[in-house]
Amino acid sequence: MSKLNIRPYTLEDYEGLLDVQKEAFPPPFPEELWWSKEQIRSHVETFPKGALVAEIDGVIVGSATSLIIQYTGEPHTWDEVSDNGFIRRNHNPHGDSLYGIDVCVRPSYRGRGIAGALYEARKEVVEELELTRFLAGCRVPNYHEYAQHLDIDSYIKKVHSGEIHDLVLSFMIKQGLTPLQALPNYLDDDESLDYAVLVEWQNKL
Repeated sequence: MSKLNIRPYTLEDYEGLLDVQKEAFPPPFPEELWWSKEQIRSHVETFPKGALVAEIDGVIVGSATSLIIQYTGEPHTWDEVSDNGFIRRNHNPHGDSLYGIDVCVRPSYRGRGIAGALYEARKEVVEELELTRFLAGCRVPNYHEYAQHLDIDSYIKKVHSGEIHDLVLSFMIKQGLTPLQALPNYLDDDESLDYAVLVEWQNKL
């Protein structure tokens, strides 16, 4: 059995990280939306504990990036919370919450527990730094199938109760995260109708 290893990534991992993005988001996905080398440099220099990579047999198979914020409950977009993917201006070492801005797994390695392991590693960072919570803006890619007869809040409730399965939100709930609120215009995302759901895992301090 090959062993899955989670570790901080470095700038030297950039080509491997880019390979993951290329496989997960192939053309016609816009290349400019893949991580740039400058963004990876910023993650590593600003908050190395939040820059995580998953490896199997020396192959980078997934990654996750986070920053620390002070949680206010205010609605926000991905660009706003992530500093357009650079995190420099928004990372607050004295904040109370770890915020995940990205998780990505190679499609050829999905179904092997990689995303779950990255979320567990993020929870360990929350515990190590004695933060209050982990937060993330979660896509709802099945929402477009129900939007004609369900508003976003009703959809979230039905996914949370298990009445509806959403490819991403149901996975997040399975990881122990709880939906807090809908975030309109979070990201250009036709399937989610540009919505995301803010989800939370609380640290039992």
